Amino acid sequence: MMRQLIRTSAIGALFVSSAVFAAPKMTIDLTLPEITEGQYHRPYVAVWVEDAKGQTVKTISLWVWDEGHKWLKDIRRWWRKAGREDMSFVDGIASATKPAGHYKIDWDLTDDAGKPLTPASYTVFIEVVREHGGRDLVRQNIDLTAGDFTAQLPATTETGVIDIRLSGMTR
Repeated sequence: MMRQLIRTSAIGALFVSSAVFAAPKMTIDLTLPEITEGQYHRPYVAVWVEDAKGQTVKTISLWVWDEGHKWLKDIRRWWRKAGREDMSFVDGIASATKPAGHYKIDWDLTDDAGKPLTPASYTVFIEVVREHGGRDLVRQNIDLTAGDFTAQLPATTETGVIDIRLSGMTR
């Protein structure tokens, strides 16, 4: 009985401490709208972060067609900043394109090497490109020294409204 009580208390303390000391993270809620006009191809999507100097610190998500490496250059800004230098890196992070729908993308605020970011100002970029369609590049500045925040980016031709939440930040 005592052993059960100690184990239950320890588990309860673990849940309380993990709630209090939640690791900081960013969540991006991205919607790809259903487009019914014309020829539709699933879009290539890149989500990445740059520092104040414009250097890429993290590619969070990359959705591409499995045989479409030659089309990666159409994700223009991401390609110039992060993609063209190392195809093994691209292969390691890429996943399949997605159909119209709502997607949640989480980021643990680490760089491409897995190290926590230094508290500073950064910019989150979301680039969506569709063959026989449009190309949209949206961005949101984030300040890792300012604490939690939320932002909502307006819909574009290739995206629905994008919600960005930064949580678990301490000042």
